[in-house]
Amino acid sequence: MFHDMKNVRMEKVRKVSMSKLIVNGGNRLSGEVSIGGAKNSTVALIPAAILADTPVRFDSVPDILDVHNLMLILKSMNVSSTFKGDILTIDPTNIIEAPLPSKAIKSLRASYYFMGALLGRFQRAVVIFPGGDNIGPRPIDQHIKAFKALGAEVSEVDGTVTIKTGPDGLHGAQIFLDIVSVGATINTILASVKAPGTTIIGNAAKEPEIIDIATFLNNMGANIRGAGTDVIRIEGVPTLQAKNTHTIIPDRIEAGTYLSLAAAMGDGVLITNIIPEHLESFVAKLEEMGCDLTVYEDSVYVGPSHNLKPIQIKVMPYPGFATDLQQPITPLLFKADGQSMIIDTVYPQRIKHISQLNKLGGNIKSKDTEEGIIVVNKSPHLTGAKVDAGEIRAGASLLIAGLMANGTTEIAHAENIMRGYGSLVNKLTGLGADVKLKIEDEERV
Repeated sequence: MFHDMKNVRMEKVRKVSMSKLIVNGGNRLSGEVSIGGAKNSTVALIPAAILADTPVRFDSVPDILDVHNLMLILKSMNVSSTFKGDILTIDPTNIIEAPLPSKAIKSLRASYYFMGALLGRFQRAVVIFPGGDNIGPRPIDQHIKAFKALGAEVSEVDGTVTIKTGPDGLHGAQIFLDIVSVGATINTILASVKAPGTTIIGNAAKEPEIIDIATFLNNMGANIRGAGTDVIRIEGVPTLQAKNTHTIIPDRIEAGTYLSLAAAMGDGVLITNIIPEHLESFVAKLEEMGCDLTVYEDSVYVGPSHNLKPIQIKVMPYPGFATDLQQPITPLLFKADGQSMIIDTVYPQRIKHISQLNKLGGNIKSKDTEEGIIVVNKSPHLTGAKVDAGEIRAGASLLIAGLMANGTTEIAHAENIMRGYGSLVNKLTGLGADVKLKIEDEERV
């Protein structure tokens, strides 16, 4: 007997892991916490490793979700990698050209560094337009402009970017970026480091992570000068060979997050493995508020804070106040006696945390999303609630507010926070916080 299959709906059920952070607020925090390697360096260094003609070794690698996603992308290209402790070893010597896994690409915006790295390695690249945090428009037009100047043709169809070169391959070029872009600066370095001739990047971003990438490549034989200034000069070299382990710089965004947390809820917290020079604009704002800080050579001690003053913050490209720190500092502004203002000139639509902080009792609003103006008022009575971590730094601000609040805060999509903060629960509980991670499998069609 035949069944009428037209009426049978075949559905594929898959399990999706969802994570929640359960935060019981009110505990005063004290002790010592060590900062891990910089996420924003790591996510560029891993793609950069495929330019090497030898195995590569990194240490101080943060144990974050982005690293594991990048390792999946490497595996698809027959690049083996091992991650033990904080040591990551990558062997690109048997690399092949292969389609990159779309799920890992779409979950990770920094996967766009494979555009520059594959272009530098194979003279061509096919990459699905990457995902990552949705914090407003972050176009890749400057990346594409640079690739074209270096001699590549770029086309985009249905979210897939295809980059290829003519018979002569890539060549050095003079490139002036229309806007200061960390991603475009790094991608241009990756694409041009092996290109014959001289490449000059004008209006380059100056972030410490760019210096870190240049240091790694130079130690393998690259010829990159001017990293950390607005003009970078690159003389193409034929081969890159790793001769030593590269130590990733400390994460200034993780450091700033813990500084804000310690100022808000600390009874004395020492934050170690910091490069204070990378945090000067952030520390200046904490001191302007009246926070009790003692800055040492590679650590900062944060004492209990009282009678905090409101401040105005203008987010700017480095060495200005980092856009990634405007959300983590926000809960601390709730303690200031008056109205504070944040103006994010880099990503003015970075406001996902506002509605969620309101649920906790925060008096915060977006005044002008075009201009990136956020107004924060004193909010002494935060109360636990169910909230959602829309992206990494928004999640960090909710975590700090949850630690400040009375009662229990449940933060959904905690995996977004884990993308940027390694060993998060262990570090917080080590300071005396009551935080637990709960992972639930949810069946979806």
